[in-house]
Amino acid sequence: MKLITWNIQWGRGADGRVDLDRIVAHARRVANFDVLCLQEVSAGYPELQGCDGSDQFQGLVDRLPGYAGITGVATDTPHPPSGRRTFGNMIFSRFPVQQVFRHLLPWPADPGVPSMQRIALEVTLDTPLGLVRVTTTHLEYYSCRQRASQVERLRELHQEATAQAGSVRPGPVSEGPFFFVPRAASAILTGDFNCRPESTDRTRLLAAIEDATPPYCDAWEITHPGESHAPTVGLYDKIQWPDPPFTFDFIFVSRDLAPRLREMRVDATSNASDHQPVLLVLA
Repeated sequence: MKLITWNIQWGRGADGRVDLDRIVAHARRVANFDVLCLQEVSAGYPELQGCDGSDQFQGLVDRLPGYAGITGVATDTPHPPSGRRTFGNMIFSRFPVQQVFRHLLPWPADPGVPSMQRIALEVTLDTPLGLVRVTTTHLEYYSCRQRASQVERLRELHQEATAQAGSVRPGPVSEGPFFFVPRAASAILTGDFNCRPESTDRTRLLAAIEDATPPYCDAWEITHPGESHAPTVGLYDKIQWPDPPFTFDFIFVSRDLAPRLREMRVDATSNASDHQPVLLVLA
C-alpha cells in the first residue's frame, strides 16, 4: 500500500503558476500511489494567487481515473455575485471506500486572529492489509488556541473509532441507514498540521489516551529512528518562507500498523507547491 500526502496550495507552485496537471504528474513521479491525500483544494476562488476560480475538486477527479475521489469541504461560503466557493481536502483511493466521515474540527473564537474552518476527512478503505482508516486534515495556522482544540478532537475521533471497531451492534442487519459498515481500528492520520516536530501540539497528539486506546505513532520515527524529520515546507518558495526549510507535514499510524511500515520519504524535488509530497509504504 503506497500512500502520498501533500498540501498542494491550490496547485500553485514556487513559480507562481497554478497547474493541476503538474500536481498529478509530480505525485505519480513520487510513486504509483494507491492512496493520495491532498490539502488546500479550492473551487470558486479566483482571488487566490494564480487561481482561475475553477472547481479543482472536479478537476482532480477528471485527472485521476481509476480512483475514487472523496471530497471534504471545510469552507463553504457565498461567492458574490452568485454561486458558492469551497476549500478543503480530498482523498483518492484505488481501494474500495467504505464509510466516509467529514468531521468539522473545533473553531473556538480567538478574537483578532485570522483563521478558517478546518476539517478532518476520514475514510475506511478495504485494502490488502485489511480495513484501514485513513484521515487527512489541515490544522489552523494562525491560532494556537484553535489548533490545540483541533488536536484534542483528533484524539477523540481516534478513541471513538477504535472503540466502534471493537464493538458489536445488536439486532438484525438493516438495509436502511442503520446498515452496519465497519470503521477500522487500524489507522493512518496524515496532513499539514501547521506545527513543528518539537511542538507541544505534536507531543499532545501522540500522548497516551486515558482509556488505554493505543495512541498514534509518528511514522517517521519508526522508519527513520534517531533522525530528524525531513523538511516539508519552504524548500523552493522563498517568498512565502524565506527562513530555512522546516517540517509541518506528518504521517501518524496506529500502533498495530507500525510493523508494516517499509518506507517513508519526503520528495525534495517537486516545486509544484510550497509543501513537498510525502510517501508512506506499508506491506
